[in-house]
Amino acid sequence: MTYDSALDTALQRLHDEGRYRTFIDVERARGNFPHAVWTKPDGTTQDVTIWCGNDYLGMGQHPVVLAAMHEALDATGAGSGGTRNISGTTVYHKRLESELADLHGKEEALLFTSAYIANDATLSTLPKLFPGLVILSDGLNHASMIEGIRRNGGAKRIFKHNDLDDLRAQLEAVPANVPKLVAFESIYSMDGDFAPIKAILDLADEYNALTYIDEVHAVGIYGPRGAGVAERDGLMDRIDIINGTLAKAYGVMGGYIAASAKMCDAIRSYAPGFIFTTSLPPAVAAGAAASVAHLKADTALRKQHQDGAAALKLRLKGLGLPLIDHGSHIIPVHVGDPVKCKMISDRLLDDHGIYVQPINFPTVPRGTERLRFTPSPVHGSKQVDALVHALDELWSHCALNRAEMAG
Repeated sequence: MTYDSALDTALQRLHDEGRYRTFIDVERARGNFPHAVWTKPDGTTQDVTIWCGNDYLGMGQHPVVLAAMHEALDATGAGSGGTRNISGTTVYHKRLESELADLHGKEEALLFTSAYIANDATLSTLPKLFPGLVILSDGLNHASMIEGIRRNGGAKRIFKHNDLDDLRAQLEAVPANVPKLVAFESIYSMDGDFAPIKAILDLADEYNALTYIDEVHAVGIYGPRGAGVAERDGLMDRIDIINGTLAKAYGVMGGYIAASAKMCDAIRSYAPGFIFTTSLPPAVAAGAAASVAHLKADTALRKQHQDGAAALKLRLKGLGLPLIDHGSHIIPVHVGDPVKCKMISDRLLDDHGIYVQPINFPTVPRGTERLRFTPSPVHGSKQVDALVHALDELWSHCALNRAEMAG
């Protein structure tokens, strides 16, 4: 076997299918978000506006966050120095976990290096704690949840996305004396749709199942204090394990679960993904704690974010673009062709200084390729006008359908 030729074949296949991933080298300038400088492959630079970032509220450059990080960096240095069990637990980590537990109204929270690791480590560990556990997973759950469930060695059942009848049938098929857990997300990132949380919890209660919700795309944004959709709907107290991230609306890095003290203690004690990983740098934990604390009170910023998303949707619908609108802040525009999707993305970047990453298979099914926009409170009317005019021009150039796609 010629290993290089096998790699060439695999990479060429991605190019042929129009889904080869290109990493765009952008440098954000403090105080100038969502603007950034793009360094092109030839070394030249161009000013761009980021329209696909996960720093939903611009907290990654907020003075409160930066001040906390500077203070911790000056006080403690760069890294944590070890795993949480071996010299890597600091006052900053404990403060952040306390803020997160308070945010979600839970007894404790457990901090991980990312929400991916939090999902993977927790879901793969639960069968060790509940022998025979069957996990019932929504068909569109994130890759981190899928990987954790796949690796846990226990039984699993996949129910159709947001399909309560199918979930009931799947629960009914599991013997009553077998431990069960329903795992789902509050907002699904590719379509921006919401889970029917209350109805899922009602079914879980009926069949004596634990519940696990991923609020990654909702924390910081939804609810009176930014705890997510479950808080907005008054349902947090009914959920056993809440997963969230510090790398999106909170603008920093890291992930976590919030649950009962016993649940967090058990995951802490049994999950390799927690035990054997160096903890977050204290400065990162300090910045995240400051961001969480700030957003608990900053309702105006959350409203501004929602208003901005609604305004952009209105403008895009006015062009007749096939917008997928489920009422969340995530705005996918359906293209349906991987080559054209990447071409529009490239032209937006090259000709208009607008950066939005194409979303192609396997992230979404073939034929549903899309551009996904994530407006923030600091995307002003000038940036919106530029985006709308550029999309109008490119949609016509590519002869794409303008009939609105059903949400």
